[in-house]
Amino acid sequence: MKIIFLGTGTSQGVPVIACDCEVCRSSDPRDRRLRSSILVEVDGLRLVVDCGPDFRQQMLRENVRSIDAILVTHGHKDHLGGLDDVRAFNYVNKRPADVYASTDVQRIIKREFSYAFKRNPYPGVPEFVLHRLTNKPFSIQQQKIIPIKALHYKADQFVFGFRINDFTYITDAVNISEKEKSKIRGSRVIVLNALRKQKHYSHFNLEEALVLLNEFKPEQGYLTHISHQMGKYESVSRELPSFVQLARDGLTLSF
Repeated sequence: MKIIFLGTGTSQGVPVIACDCEVCRSSDPRDRRLRSSILVEVDGLRLVVDCGPDFRQQMLRENVRSIDAILVTHGHKDHLGGLDDVRAFNYVNKRPADVYASTDVQRIIKREFSYAFKRNPYPGVPEFVLHRLTNKPFSIQQQKIIPIKALHYKADQFVFGFRINDFTYITDAVNISEKEKSKIRGSRVIVLNALRKQKHYSHFNLEEALVLLNEFKPEQGYLTHISHQMGKYESVSRELPSFVQLARDGLTLSF
């Protein structure tokens, strides 16, 4: 299995427009973060989790020539705003893009990209096949994927994380129930969102993410969906347990 962190930033990315903080002014490339997304390659299957506004740039940077499916964690723009750019893969791969999303997220996709769903669409619009994502395991090309439902804000606002073999990825969560935690246990590698050090109403902060990783005790934990308020990569890294790292754009894992 190979994982590429396409982006590790929060909704505004880092640097943030018009911000003059030390993180946004940093010359360290590890402090530059596109919107959060990963590429997963396993047994010949290539999946993208989330397709934000930086999707085109991420695909070009990693020289991705084809993808088999896109898994959408939730309906916020920083996680699906780049779906128009699947047009390139439609053309190269000669087929619509398979997009897995909950019913609510499918409604958002149909609203945001309404021109792609018209009865007689304009030539060249993106082509999607939408697959309904529920809180039940499913398979893509024989690869089992386990959704993990987590709270993003209030009870009716949730995200889906995903476990693929021994790898678990969860972003934009603020709470995970004990029932859903049971799906995560035993993962060798876990990626969790950690927005900043201060408490936040809809995302884990650094302390909360570390508490969870200590509870799960994976071989390796990574933090993603990081804002400029977290601090600089170099200084924050010194505060982390030995088995936890800040993820960075372009980081590749193989296991």
